[in-house]
Amino acid sequence: MMSEKLKAQCHCGAVAFTVQLSDGFNTVRRCNCSFCRMRGAVAVSAPLSGIEVFKGKDKLAEYRFNTGTAVHYFCSVCGIYTFHQRRSNPDQYGVNVACIAGVSPFDFAQVPVSEGVNHPSDGGSEGIAGYLRYSRE
Repeated sequence: MMSEKLKAQCHCGAVAFTVQLSDGFNTVRRCNCSFCRMRGAVAVSAPLSGIEVFKGKDKLAEYRFNTGTAVHYFCSVCGIYTFHQRRSNPDQYGVNVACIAGVSPFDFAQVPVSEGVNHPSDGGSEGIAGYLRYSRE
């Protein structure tokens, strides 16, 4: 059973999409690979069929690095990362939670950080490298 369709968009609104998450916000995580460290986004999982871009598909740009397997999409107008097709599971998208209407990365007190430096596809660990914690105090 798919979850409800959530509305999402980039910062400027040039790219807008709906997303159906794989398991709600239970898949929230970050990654410690070189790109994700710099990007700093918190992501959740969606199946490839779970994203429908209904505005600005022509405004989406992509970035690939290293093996070129993961496809990272961002708005070519405002530069915000929207979602990416995962290298660790090409049947999934990672979706920037900050793009989802009414959701902030600061809504999550603890976010697991996936081991991306020693990527599972390269024989590395599939485990958790650590946790990011947020407190309003």
